[in-house]
Amino acid sequence: MPSASDFTAALTLSERVAYGRQARTRVPRSSHARHEPRAGRPDPVELIERQSATRVQELVPVRYGRMLESPFRFYRGAATIMASDLGAVPDTGLGVQLCGDAHPLNFRLLASPERRLVFDINDFDETYPGPFEWDVKRLASGLVTAGRANGFTLKEQNRVVRECVRSYRERMREFAGMRTLDIWYAQDDTDRVRELAGPSADAEAVRRTRRAAERARTRTSLRAFEKLTHVTAEGRRIASDPPLVTPLDQLRADPKEEGREQELRTLLESYARSLPPDRRHLLRHYRLVDIARKVVGVGSVGTRCWIVLLLGRDDDDPLLLQAKEAGESVLAEHTPAEHAERYDNEGRRVVTGQHLIQTSSDIFLGWTHLTGLDGQPRDFYVRQLWDWKGIARPETMDPQLMALFGRICGASLARAHARSGDPVALAAYLGTSDRFDRALAEFGQAYADQNERDFAALEAAHRTGRIRAESL
Repeated sequence: MPSASDFTAALTLSERVAYGRQARTRVPRSSHARHEPRAGRPDPVELIERQSATRVQELVPVRYGRMLESPFRFYRGAATIMASDLGAVPDTGLGVQLCGDAHPLNFRLLASPERRLVFDINDFDETYPGPFEWDVKRLASGLVTAGRANGFTLKEQNRVVRECVRSYRERMREFAGMRTLDIWYAQDDTDRVRELAGPSADAEAVRRTRRAAERARTRTSLRAFEKLTHVTAEGRRIASDPPLVTPLDQLRADPKEEGREQELRTLLESYARSLPPDRRHLLRHYRLVDIARKVVGVGSVGTRCWIVLLLGRDDDDPLLLQAKEAGESVLAEHTPAEHAERYDNEGRRVVTGQHLIQTSSDIFLGWTHLTGLDGQPRDFYVRQLWDWKGIARPETMDPQLMALFGRICGASLARAHARSGDPVALAAYLGTSDRFDRALAEFGQAYADQNERDFAALEAAHRTGRIRAESL
């Protein structure tokens, strides 16, 4: 299939509709319900170990410890396993820029550059072009896994997924009838989120949504500054909390870390060149004060991640940046040839994907490349640390609230795919019936079962000493 831009330029509206409907002959909508482990399916623990081999080895046990907390935490760290499974089955050929890891906790409230709250996808470490259904399946299975953790009945779990996928399908149909620029400008601000929630949202759901927005507005860079730094004789510095947060001056005690400061200064200088001229000018108003290594997330634990403290006018004028290592997307080796792209910098891949999918990206979002002291070349992307982020808490959701959350996530994912793919062809494929919705509910159950088996395999690897886990 051509890229989205080639596709829309080359075909008429009716031809784009026909293309979407023809995809049903290749992959019927009902066929998405199936998931059966294929013969010769890779060992899930081996896939995770392969990822861990390139990471900071002292932090790998922390990654395993977090993944072993529950099947849902495991799911968050197991994108590479699901990518392998999805790449082994026929795909629709309807390409978009994938989030690549569209599990429920990667959707949240964020701040736009205009300081408005919007609901959007947040994590783009695995973003890559590919068939649209991969993201929808990742989201559906994640909702089932979260619902099981909360003790939902099978009927309640399926309702959550069907609400989510119906919202995706109906909003894609809405985008198919919109002008191209109107799709690009579409945002899910708090007013739009209330519309997406629909009239079925009860008073408690509305109250909790409002409280989530209020909490998000408090998760500012200033709050991160207060939480992560303290006053020393030399001024403000990043507070030590090893191994979760380890300032650079503590790492210098390790002979392997000698010279790291100059390496990271070089990283920041080259990152600045990836910014537009106005943002580079803004960055020059800050001076570098301190750097620390930080442990982040679940699946990302062990990747090289640095938080950087810069100060402007004085100690009360901070800018906190996060520079995170960007490796090859877990989707890259499994993506069909017609979608595959190769990037000269994986940090640039992340930034490009984020700009394609997100309506309002961080003004300091950029990328860089660095050859480390160990002689290994690595790519990084850089963004602000915390900026009005409202994080969902699925473990506190009842079935009705999770169904509401699923609807909003489904609509947000549809907007991301409509920006980067062809909404006309996608809407034609999805149709007006609930056939795709029902199929994804079945798939979600089947893949949640698979996830639990893979989680059990990691537990067994821990019991036998194959892996070492540390709870932090």
